[in-house]
Amino acid sequence: MENRTITVEADVHAPLEKVWEYYTSDEHVTKWNQASDDWHSPSASNDLRVGGTFSYRMESKDGSEGFDFNGIYEEVEQHSFMKYKMDDGRRVEVTFNTIDEDTTHVKVVFEMEDENPEEMQRAGWQAILDNFQKYAETH
Repeated sequence: MENRTITVEADVHAPLEKVWEYYTSDEHVTKWNQASDDWHSPSASNDLRVGGTFSYRMESKDGSEGFDFNGIYEEVEQHSFMKYKMDDGRRVEVTFNTIDEDTTHVKVVFEMEDENPEEMQRAGWQAILDNFQKYAETH
């Protein structure tokens, strides 16, 4: 990746196969893909293959704001790694590593955008990953 990047990470107390499924499956993405309780993801579609696309709708629960989070997969290694390019051209890499049979380390490295401060971007992406961790550990 060429631009400045931010890394967010979590140790998810769940087996790798479950973590991968919950991170990539449409039905699960809609349950965890938000940075705060006043937002949600009412829809998600994910064609997880090289050249495949994804589209996650993110909206405030009161309906006042919303956007589509879209991209195309450039690399996919089942249960291990994915790299995608978002519609704005920035790239994201997500790595899944087994720590032990019941713990999976998830690392997301994303290129920064120029609109918001670095710490705001880090906090937002970390909050989404934290929501994912909570969901994967409790479902």
